[in-house]
Amino acid sequence: MLVTKPPPLAGRVKILCVVGARPNLMKIAPVMRALSVHGAFEPCLVHTGQHYDDAMDGQFFRDLAISQPHFNLGVGSASHAVQTAEIMKRFEPVIDSQKPDAVLVVGDINSTIACALAATKKHVQVIHVEAGLRSYDRTMPEEINRVLTDQVSDLLFTTEPEALNNLIREGIDANRIHYVGNVMIDTLMDCLKRAVPARLTLSKHVESEIENYGVVTLHRPSTVDDRNILPSMLGALCKISERIPLLFPAHPRTRARMSEFGLLAQIARSNIKLVPPLGYLEMIGLVREAKCVLTDSGGLQEEATVLGVPCATLRDNTERPVTVTEGTNTLVGRDPAKIVAAFEDIVSTGGKRGRIPALWDGRASERIATIMGRQYGSGNWAPAAIAEFASTT
Repeated sequence: MLVTKPPPLAGRVKILCVVGARPNLMKIAPVMRALSVHGAFEPCLVHTGQHYDDAMDGQFFRDLAISQPHFNLGVGSASHAVQTAEIMKRFEPVIDSQKPDAVLVVGDINSTIACALAATKKHVQVIHVEAGLRSYDRTMPEEINRVLTDQVSDLLFTTEPEALNNLIREGIDANRIHYVGNVMIDTLMDCLKRAVPARLTLSKHVESEIENYGVVTLHRPSTVDDRNILPSMLGALCKISERIPLLFPAHPRTRARMSEFGLLAQIARSNIKLVPPLGYLEMIGLVREAKCVLTDSGGLQEEATVLGVPCATLRDNTERPVTVTEGTNTLVGRDPAKIVAAFEDIVSTGGKRGRIPALWDGRASERIATIMGRQYGSGNWAPAAIAEFASTT
């Protein structure tokens, strides 16, 4: 385990902030900044190492200006059970040595539930950022992580109104739940001014200049690990690429399955440009100017909504329903004919434009710091920008 000891800060509330994969980094960066500005907190970053190579992780630290973690558990890849157990085993000594006042977890990955469970068993409070999201699909490992993490959390911060109803139905005290907005959008809005122009990213991967293009991402095991589903979905994407080029930053797992299933030759003959994972600033610059996004990612549904880019989600459900009811997202499923039809609708109509959901304004992390300040006895601090919000919560 790599350890960089944080300096002791007498009298401050120590919060262990946990990350494990790229989406966590976008969520934790603004929270840690807000807690640091607050002054009453000592945020300490713990990286479980669930994503551990530079392409999947290191570039995001640089793009988001996140300091290197104080603790890197170096867990790496494994089955869900082994990975979850290994994180708990390695995180417990960090709790023992640091004696935190609380452990803050984000999202729904194995690191989220593992560290929440370890903290609960050590009688340390758990704070869950992005609580209450539900797909109601228990075949998704992330859904199990979401439900269980919320059950052991002491303070729950939600991104959309429906999350409150989900949590109350599951028996969670409403006094522990706070609707603050979406911290991932805090990062998006903060980074947009530094986003890499799409033309620069495209010039690295496309031989000729193009005006219209789509962005594709696929990474969920239920999609990419299935020998029946992945080939048929790629067939639909190849057909779409006859209309516009598709840039496809491929997760290592996805590329490995494409190779295993003998699909790389088919992609090479199409107008799909398979590229390595992109840095965050490249990715948001690319999405911002895209004609459409086709994805199975949760975060991209949210980012596309804020950027006003039509998004076709290649899943049967979503834990982020506000992107469908208010945003630019459409649930398409994994049927090839429906995927092609959804794209044709975007081309002919311009696709859904929607609107940005309430409190997705770049200030969610400030609200979190304000509420945490009250929770831990330092309630006098509140930035002027959220004074009105603070006075009504």
